[in-house]
Amino acid sequence: MTKNVLIVDDSLYMRTVIKDYLEQAGYKIVGQASTGEEAIDLAFDLKPDIITLDNILPDMIGTDILKVYSKEGLGAKVIMISAVGQESVIEEGINLGAKAYIVKPFTSDQLLQEVAKL
Repeated sequence: MTKNVLIVDDSLYMRTVIKDYLEQAGYKIVGQASTGEEAIDLAFDLKPDIITLDNILPDMIGTDILKVYSKEGLGAKVIMISAVGQESVIEEGINLGAKAYIVKPFTSDQLLQEVAKL
């Protein structure tokens, strides 16, 4: 079964890289968001299986978005992908429900290995 993915990143370049990696591996990209507000709206509208979530967005941080997803009972599995690699931030993301945390820059293999675990 093909899994549906929502990509959240404020960088069009990063969204395109993630999209290309995932589509080549057979995943279906159902939406893309560049802000936290879009990330929340699209997640509940599209109900994706997987969300890739940047931690630094223009209007919110990813951990705050995770709190909303958790509070509202969103069933999607979240992989955080961020240039912020401090251990405390990674731990917070995982504790708030992210299934994995990938630090940028990353390879297609790193992304696909984490997504395959979901």
